Amino acid sequence: MKAIKYTFLAVVSSLALTACMDNYESLPADEFTTEYLFSTTDSLGKQARQYLNSIYDIMENGHNRVGGYYLDAASDDAIPIDMDGEPDVLRIATGRFTASNSVASDMRWGQYYTGIRKVNILLSGIDKVPYRDTYRNALGQVRTLGVSFRAEARFLRAWFYFQLLRRYGGVPLVGDKVFELDDDIELPRNTFAECVDYIVSELDDIKDSLRSVGTLSNVAEFAHAPTKQACQALKSRVLLYAASPLFNGNTLEAGNELVGYATYDAHRWALAADAARELMEGEGHLGKDSVTLTEDVRDVFLNFYDYGANPELIFFRQGGDGTSVENNNGPLGFTGSRLGNGRTCPTQNLVDAFPMADGRMRGDSPMYTYSDADPYANRDPRLDKTILHNGSQWLGTTLATWQGGTNNPANGADYSLTSYFMCKFMGKFQTVSEYSSVHHVWVMFRYAEILLNFAEAENEAKGPTPDVYDALYKLRERAGIKRGTTDGYRYGLKLDMTQDEMRQTIRNERRIELAFEEHRFYDIRRWRIAEQVFAKPLQGMQIVEGQGGATYTRVDVLKVNFDARYCLYPIPYSEVIKNRNMVQNPNWN
Repeated sequence: MKAIKYTFLAVVSSLALTACMDNYESLPADEFTTEYLFSTTDSLGKQARQYLNSIYDIMENGHNRVGGYYLDAASDDAIPIDMDGEPDVLRIATGRFTASNSVASDMRWGQYYTGIRKVNILLSGIDKVPYRDTYRNALGQVRTLGVSFRAEARFLRAWFYFQLLRRYGGVPLVGDKVFELDDDIELPRNTFAECVDYIVSELDDIKDSLRSVGTLSNVAEFAHAPTKQACQALKSRVLLYAASPLFNGNTLEAGNELVGYATYDAHRWALAADAARELMEGEGHLGKDSVTLTEDVRDVFLNFYDYGANPELIFFRQGGDGTSVENNNGPLGFTGSRLGNGRTCPTQNLVDAFPMADGRMRGDSPMYTYSDADPYANRDPRLDKTILHNGSQWLGTTLATWQGGTNNPANGADYSLTSYFMCKFMGKFQTVSEYSSVHHVWVMFRYAEILLNFAEAENEAKGPTPDVYDALYKLRERAGIKRGTTDGYRYGLKLDMTQDEMRQTIRNERRIELAFEEHRFYDIRRWRIAEQVFAKPLQGMQIVEGQGGATYTRVDVLKVNFDARYCLYPIPYSEVIKNRNMVQNPNWN
């Protein structure tokens, strides 16, 4: 009888035997035997389901995930409220980490390989369970529940590998092998290309074995399992990254196939566009409207009980009912149940990225004149659904977010240096007087991202085609921007853009549409623009209240010296020192 441990025997790719021993859990050996986990009398698959659920638990819920903050507070879109301490996001943003002094809350090498090992354990015995229950796969075929468990587990493994890939480049691929103590685990890194090919082949192989949005029969099914559309969405994201400059033509080290492709290939953009198009068109098995945009973008992050009313949601992790997001990130100056700690403070850089209400950028709108005296008037409606600013309505109050104001008191330990607070994932608490329980979900894939993935890849492959424009039109129409009648513009977009003009437009649209969803941090790296982005100081708004009203002045709040090597994390030193075959990333010791 062979005992199976819930945690890693080793961080499979590289930990030495002594490190493996440290990762055992002190639980009774017979509690996790193969006979127990894959019982031939468990027709409901209860033990296997519990084990699969433990693998799901390794997936991140991004709300205040990185040391209490959103990952975007390590980008140019936000800063942490605690600037005197050393929160993880500030260490990441300013490069205060090394291979031996890592940022554990985001690097997560060991956690992902733990997940990969647990998937392989599940796959090694799942077929022994005599499942009684059945389900319908994406093709409408009836299959035993074990087929779904196997496909779900492989999806999770593909997700873990992608998380490693975008953090580190190529990593060791272990296949389906479950490593034991006497195995040789000094595995070399696979190339970036091999990792991409493996992830994509896995997703292609399992997509029809998963359920689809069109075959979901109840909320429980929708709430826990990836669908075919989630599989397609992950493939879209993987191929978009693979086509991007960081990995395709502007790698950190020329010829180093661990950190990208040896040579540039424009066809990779076409592959990424085709992957997004496949989901958008439903591949013939579903109607094109099976996954589409939700009417109000705020509902995407709050409503999964009625998935018919939230067709944008593709894959997510559940959060508990409560007010944790509001209490962590809401504006200061409230007490009791209305308490907010303002942890993630958006920058002026992000605020400036939002266009005017007609979709034209500040200073370019013939309809709305931007005024420094009233900087938030007549802006893209997404601004007020993302960021709380001076004069915003919140908890039945007009916010005073200037430093020293009611909602940004400067006499405490911490206050917002930018004069902004985040509200994107919060309930609709503009006019009510108290917070009430909200079911927050962490959205991992939604249809808006697929539209943006497609627009970016298609523009890089073919230029600004009508299909590229159409993807952006959909997002802007949902945002509340009017089509407009001005010659030469639709939804605020110039009709005769060059490829580079469209590239910049798409990048900005990603920034504002997907703000705080853990995209900006990676986008500026994969585009290889992080150096120039951080060449400009991160800014906030200094607001002074006077008898004639408020005056607004941009002020610098953080200067970041970005080194190109930060585009990828260093392989943890503990991995390199214990594995003679492990090669460190460029310019890291």
